[in-house]
Amino acid sequence: MTEQATKAEVDRVAAAVRNRVLLHTIENKGGYLCQACSSAETLATLYLRVMHLGPSVGPLIPREFDGVPNSGRPAGSGSAYNGARDPDNDRFLLSCTHYSLGLYATLIEVGRLDEHALDHYDRDGSTVEQIGAEHSPGVEVTTGSLAQALSIGLGIAFARRERGDRGRVWVYMSDGELQEGQTWEALSLAAHHGLDHLGVYLDANGGQCDGPIRDVHEIEPIVERVRSFGWDVHEVDGHDTDALAAPALEPVPDKPLFVVARTCSWRGIPSLASRANKHYVRFRPGEDELALKDLDLSPEEARS
Repeated sequence: MTEQATKAEVDRVAAAVRNRVLLHTIENKGGYLCQACSSAETLATLYLRVMHLGPSVGPLIPREFDGVPNSGRPAGSGSAYNGARDPDNDRFLLSCTHYSLGLYATLIEVGRLDEHALDHYDRDGSTVEQIGAEHSPGVEVTTGSLAQALSIGLGIAFARRERGDRGRVWVYMSDGELQEGQTWEALSLAAHHGLDHLGVYLDANGGQCDGPIRDVHEIEPIVERVRSFGWDVHEVDGHDTDALAAPALEPVPDKPLFVVARTCSWRGIPSLASRANKHYVRFRPGEDELALKDLDLSPEEARS
């Protein structure tokens, strides 16, 4: 974390993440663009104003996948990009690992990955996977099956408290994960144990792969439901970086923190609004030019 990061700097990183992911999506004929549109400010805020992380100990150019871990080959961990596992450092878990493209772009913009790291994205033998796994940059655990990371984060937070670690544990989730029973079990248990060093940021963009959440399986009212489990809950504009940072700065004793970030999955790219399915974006002819125009970018400018 750069404690001196200004709102202007955090906003600049968020905009750069959105630009980078848009260009990548165009050049690679598809990508999880809308997830980056909704999460850019939250990820930038976490890395620049909320999380206390050590310097990255991961290579700037992502390493190749060196095989399945076994007795002679220890498992690699993408958490190296979030610093060493020091007792005073925070830990970060990305629950919705289909957001990995946005996370990789964030790591680039904050200097933890090389600017050409996305050249390795979704290539055979690369750790820069489309759905991040535990060896992917910035990803500590494999959570491709949604709703698992909060339970894992709870366990880490509990163990850290038992050891006397001062670092906090942060879990970034998508709102569709509130449709899973495992999430609510973890919410209940974390509150029961008063894990006030556990924090969740939820991307409430209202969408999932099968369509609008309200049509698939309604999860509202999120704030009232999570608060009833005993969490300290804040609802904020997920594109206001000051509002995103504020709840983390004043933890409530004996209560885990839950920040509901209300976001827009076409933030900055209004031409995406009319798409029926925004889960995975493939541009039809001419749509890419409209998207670049939305951001007032040429492809050359987006690369810079």
